[in-house]
Amino acid sequence: MITLKRATTGLADGQAPLKVAWVKEGALLPQGEALDARLGGLLRRALAGVGLKAGESLLLHTEEGAVLLFGLLEDARESGGKLAQALLRLAFPEALVEPLEEAYPLAEGLLLGAYRFDRHKTEKEAKALTLHLPGVPEELLARAGKVAEGVYFARDLVNEPPNLLTPEALAERALELRALGVEVEVLDEKAIKELGMGAFLAVAQGSENPPRFLKLRYAQEGARARLDLVGKGLTFDSGGYSLKPTEGMATMKGDMAGAAAVLGAFKAAALLGLPVELRGYIAACENLISGRAYRVGDVLKTLSGKTVEVMNTDAEGRLTLADALAYAQREGAERILELSTLTGAAVVALGEEVAALFATDGAWGETVREAAQRAGEKVWPMPLERAYREKLKSPVADLKNVGDRNGGAITAALFLSEFVKVPLVHLDIAGPAFAKKAHALGPEGGTGFGVRTLLEVAQAL
Repeated sequence: MITLKRATTGLADGQAPLKVAWVKEGALLPQGEALDARLGGLLRRALAGVGLKAGESLLLHTEEGAVLLFGLLEDARESGGKLAQALLRLAFPEALVEPLEEAYPLAEGLLLGAYRFDRHKTEKEAKALTLHLPGVPEELLARAGKVAEGVYFARDLVNEPPNLLTPEALAERALELRALGVEVEVLDEKAIKELGMGAFLAVAQGSENPPRFLKLRYAQEGARARLDLVGKGLTFDSGGYSLKPTEGMATMKGDMAGAAAVLGAFKAAALLGLPVELRGYIAACENLISGRAYRVGDVLKTLSGKTVEVMNTDAEGRLTLADALAYAQREGAERILELSTLTGAAVVALGEEVAALFATDGAWGETVREAAQRAGEKVWPMPLERAYREKLKSPVADLKNVGDRNGGAITAALFLSEFVKVPLVHLDIAGPAFAKKAHALGPEGGTGFGVRTLLEVAQAL
């Protein structure tokens, strides 16, 4: 755990058991130079014989205490994350960190990089570290802390094992947000059926764990805009009768990362007191196999009234989202931002660090793209090629739930766009939502991708 505090003195004059000085292309930054002058050139002499690279560190013991030289990365957030991980491997309870011009991304990175998920381990790392940043405003550090709480909440949900985070358990975690002033309503299987969410229920019917539909609302007094959020909530996805191989299921506890991002954004927005109205909708269920499970060839009636022929039971997320999106529109959404770990095709196209952005309205898509850029989350605009709509034609229903293998992320986005008429941005976060190895901003597992983008969008509105 890391706590950030504002320091009133600089690196050279401040008092701390450990001081951190940045190194860029072999040279010290200004506060590091001032500290080096105080130490008689010791830091420069040490650097001369090492060739410190970005992300590497060198610990020195001096007459005035320990000094950690750390190679600055190109990105301030990643620099903070890597530094936090290096500091947590040391035995110091507090440190004085040289600030950067990009103070907020650094603060956010320090907090995100320190994240750990060890609640199911018998031996836990209970390290606590206080970092003092000279001259950085307290309100900036406080904001970074609240945003990090939202990201942590999302990461915890994604990392929770699927035997513990069932649809009902996800609903219970959402109900925790009531303590922050968020309105949360949970609809059970009977209420979902009465609404007419036939696609959502079909996906859910193979599991003994019943589905839950979550409705959230957060509104500060004097809210100046409304933003409706939809997140995919598959707490586990086996693929159904279009069964995934074992390795394909290994990360499917994270198939609710879209829902986790929505819930994390609600938590952070409430902590920050953002002057905006947020609405959230999550269709939570499991996609499993049983005598009741839905089949290839089934025809489902959605909440919108449109019918869908099932051609692949592993294309289940878009079915649950079809009903959630239609419900959001029914609730008066002016614009919708939806996040889902929807297609492997998006990962093939953009890799594991970049989300695919599809927009039915160019201006709305650009608003979200710019927000993601400010948030430091990578997205890339993709085309909603209308010619591919032909791939979704069905001889027995209004449309099929999949096309062919070509352009799979695009046809999935086109499918979703069939269920709303208001401006929609669909973020396919299948790549960046779950890290298969440790990275600059955290360990292996859920990344909380999308939380920071959603907050930036809300702030922009």
